[in-house]
Amino acid sequence: MSFRSRRAAPALPALALGLLALPIAAHAADFNVETATRAWLDTLQGPARARSDAYFEGRYWLSLWGTLVSVLTDGLLLKFAVSSRFRDLGERWFRRPAGVVWVTALLYGLAGFVLTLPWTIYTDFIREGQYGLMNQSFGSWSLDMLKGLLVSLVVFPLMAMAVYAVIRRFPRRWWLFGAGLSGLFVALGALIAPVFIMPLFNHYTELPDGPVRARVVAMATANHVPAQHIYLVDASKQSKRISANVSGLGPTIRISLNDNLLHRTTEAETAAVMGHELGHYVLNHVWRNVVVMTLLAAAGFFIASRVAPALIARHGARWGVRDLADPASMPVLAIVLAVLSLFAQPLFNTLIRLDESEADAFGLNAAHEPDGFASVAMKLSEYRKIEPGPIEEMLFFDHPSGATRVRMAMQWKKDHVANPVMVVPPPMPQAGPGKP
Repeated sequence: MSFRSRRAAPALPALALGLLALPIAAHAADFNVETATRAWLDTLQGPARARSDAYFEGRYWLSLWGTLVSVLTDGLLLKFAVSSRFRDLGERWFRRPAGVVWVTALLYGLAGFVLTLPWTIYTDFIREGQYGLMNQSFGSWSLDMLKGLLVSLVVFPLMAMAVYAVIRRFPRRWWLFGAGLSGLFVALGALIAPVFIMPLFNHYTELPDGPVRARVVAMATANHVPAQHIYLVDASKQSKRISANVSGLGPTIRISLNDNLLHRTTEAETAAVMGHELGHYVLNHVWRNVVVMTLLAAAGFFIASRVAPALIARHGARWGVRDLADPASMPVLAIVLAVLSLFAQPLFNTLIRLDESEADAFGLNAAHEPDGFASVAMKLSEYRKIEPGPIEEMLFFDHPSGATRVRMAMQWKKDHVANPVMVVPPPMPQAGPGKP
């Protein structure tokens, strides 16, 4: 990552700059967690912190406006009876209900993509570029969008066929069986996505032999994580974000890290991140999340099973929607579920944040790199607000904030490192091109 620099006399002599990063030895009893935490947090100042805060806080509003865009889009499809025309077309082509649902879902998904495209271009391309996070040209980004559309036009109609089959077969208890189907699709997605979907967007190659691979293999072996395949992903062609994961289920399990992580972090930072990702696997977060999300889907479908029929009974004649089993009701269900999802977002965030916090603790124990963990937490401030208030973090953060993570790392350091060293890190680079 490049930053503009001023061609002026250095503010500090080279010797002083070197002293900024010198460790200061301390006995565990004398190591102050809050002082060590503040030393890391204070490395992010000025325009860099302002840009980080502005980017993340803007997402709060994007969640609200995104829901409104979704509701407005589905409302238009109902007002002008577009979804009922999709159903009518399906009934001309197929006699069986499953075929009618397939056509309706296919056209509904395509219409939704087109109608929300301006919003998607702004949120996913223009805004990312404004904050210096986008590496793609509009053409390359558009190609990825089309790939995503094709995948969704395969998966969504299949899901709709299954859900509407359940609605027809179990009109009173469909919400319960529908939640089970949702959990099944989530599990299948976790199984097949690493092998068949993600390679559509990025190139995966085996991570070359070297210190990083050796360390990842050692941590994986120590924690009984399959490490036959460790992949390097060319994510830098799309963005500047650093990331890694342990994905897949059973035979598709694989460890992946993107090239931004490899090239923008030190070995200690990479180890800290990979320890965290291994934690998700060892702690069975994928399976736990499938169960939790299935239960939440059941709650959402239950409410939708009461609200959507009432809306159809009142407005269905104008919309051309016969009943809930009519696939033309897709926009009705979508509106109800979109509103429910908005209000449930703090709950979703909290559940995910708990997983991430557990993985953080695991990663510290696996990698033994508290300063590497703190350092990479600060680097994530490019797109995550570093120091929110407690209520703000509870409502809007699906990961622990940078401040929470740095504090955890410094506490681990005090508790587990003999004669812990107080590190005074140098300031982070100031913001480059992009919004202040």
